[in-house]
Amino acid sequence: MVKTNMYYEDNQDLSHDFQTLTVELLGQSMRFKTDRGVFSKNGIDYGSRVLLENYQPESAKSLLDVGCGYGTLGLTLAKKFDLGVTMVDVNSRALDLCRQNAIDNAVSNSKIELSNIYESVSEKYDAIISNPPIRAGKEVVHEILAGAFGHLNDGGHLTIVIQKKQGAPSAQKKMEEVFGNCQLVARDKGYFILRSYKNI
Repeated sequence: MVKTNMYYEDNQDLSHDFQTLTVELLGQSMRFKTDRGVFSKNGIDYGSRVLLENYQPESAKSLLDVGCGYGTLGLTLAKKFDLGVTMVDVNSRALDLCRQNAIDNAVSNSKIELSNIYESVSEKYDAIISNPPIRAGKEVVHEILAGAFGHLNDGGHLTIVIQKKQGAPSAQKKMEEVFGNCQLVARDKGYFILRSYKNI
């Protein structure tokens, strides 16, 4: 089988190309170490920025970041809102970076684990976020959306960012089907921020 070296795979055979990004997110100076073989290694992607700028934790105290990469969303939100955050990804190289980035950004209330979507997730959370791996395919994206319901506490919410041209209408329909509701929180340059609540 030919390896494609995609960020949503776990490929430890790639050579390294470390970089450090220093960025301001939600009024905070954040530092992220990145490497070859992870999503958006050269800079924070626009979709993540849109999600962060439009995110409200409401009364959430615990957060699950599905497909966390090197930690942009989970670490920034944990630091800004003092949330307990669990971050999961299938890419162990990204998780190694995420662990280092948690230390570098002084985020101590974090748990970082290897998991294929919810495979290793046993707890429930007040909130789930995801910038889903579109290139992994619609089936994977919809599995993230559908599986969120069982990992949320009652009253909890799922928030995702997805481009209109990469399946936002389909994702919105799926979230409405699973949760019985879906709000378009924001729209910016084709990126949709969608949120569903469990049992409202």
